[in-house]
Amino acid sequence: QTVRADTVRADIVRADTVRSDTYLTIVLHSSTMVTSRAGVLWILLIGLQGVACSLPGENVTTPIVLWHGMGDCCCNPFSMGYIKKYLEKKIPGVYVHSLMIGDNVEQDTENGFFLNINTQIELACQKIQADPNLQDGYHAVGFSQGGLFFRGLAQRCPQPRIKNLVSIGGPQQGVYGLPKCLGENHLICDYARRLLNYGAYIGWIQRLLVQAQYWHDPLAEQEYDDNSLFLADINNQGLVKNLTYKENLEKLDNLVLVKFSKDTVVDPKGSEWFGWFTSSSPSSMVPLQQTPLYQEDWLGLKVLDKLEKLHLMSVDGDHLQLDQESLDHIIETYLQV
Repeated sequence: QTVRADTVRADIVRADTVRSDTYLTIVLHSSTMVTSRAGVLWILLIGLQGVACSLPGENVTTPIVLWHGMGDCCCNPFSMGYIKKYLEKKIPGVYVHSLMIGDNVEQDTENGFFLNINTQIELACQKIQADPNLQDGYHAVGFSQGGLFFRGLAQRCPQPRIKNLVSIGGPQQGVYGLPKCLGENHLICDYARRLLNYGAYIGWIQRLLVQAQYWHDPLAEQEYDDNSLFLADINNQGLVKNLTYKENLEKLDNLVLVKFSKDTVVDPKGSEWFGWFTSSSPSSMVPLQQTPLYQEDWLGLKVLDKLEKLHLMSVDGDHLQLDQESLDHIIETYLQV
């Protein structure tokens, strides 16, 4: 038996697709008369599904922002490009923004060595605030120094809000050595190593070299306090504490610190979990919980820890050698939410 449906104008012959970095929208044009109740229902369901999936603010998945490490760039198909595609495969419909600090990949790579970290964080903040797909919050994943920079961004750029921050091999307490270079820019890295050995706290080296700005000499703590252009400030090292840094970091849903047990790039590797040397014995390290930074709660880490929002994860491997199981665990536990 044929039953005539109410007249619905829709276009079942032609549908334009509009592509963007974030979503695929199906645009239905009004023209065709549909006279089947089943047909009407089917088109309405498909149309509503398309609209629901297309609007950035209504996406059920939380967007993800990536920040690469030293010697890398936003879009290297063997590193960040691969991670971006893998995330998109594991989390259908997710929006992934891989930060480019500069106008192209060459600038992005070079800026990882020579652009003041404070300026990089300002630029990253501007890019994130200008991205309409991130306005309801996002997860942040930083690799190597990108993990440290993201933590600085969380403290200085609270809007839009970072929900879960994952630092993969990030030197949160800085480095006191640069024993091994990664990526294709070995000449630049070797140049950086020589400058650090010459004098990381000399003014022009601090201003020139990114890695000098998170150089942390346990034998020269006062010189570090006085001359560090980035790390001493972002770790609230000085006598006067920035309470805003603490308040902003406490807003995280989760802070995940990944350490590589055989790391030969971050020296000392305990820095990846905020471990550091004691003032009485600068040759031996203590875990985060025994540092003044934690005990006096300069950054809110003690609060996060008590709320079970601070997670220390160990991976058996060298720097950034993240195995499939560990990566999937991070995705399923902290990014697929």
